[in-house]
Amino acid sequence: MIQENNSEQRGNAKLRIGTVVSNKMDKTVTVSITRHTKTEPYGKFIKRTVKYLAHDKDNSCNIGDTVRIVETRPLSKRKRWLVQEILERAK
Repeated sequence: MIQENNSEQRGNAKLRIGTVVSNKMDKTVTVSITRHTKTEPYGKFIKRTVKYLAHDKDNSCNIGDTVRIVETRPLSKRKRWLVQEILERAK
């Protein structure tokens, strides 16, 4: 039995949209994703920020760019995301 496309059998990859906050590493960028969550007891909205290390094979991302990242296999100790596309360039 020959499997032609493994991606159909595996689940959908997670997608995130965030802002590049660091590009000092080679082929790696740090992407910050901010979300607003509501606290249970009081209903107050608080800001939560998560940083992901993402693989940027062409070193084309700059600080302030808005990018879409997709989950992938582990590429290093902390890098599990891949820059899929740059949505908006920093001004």
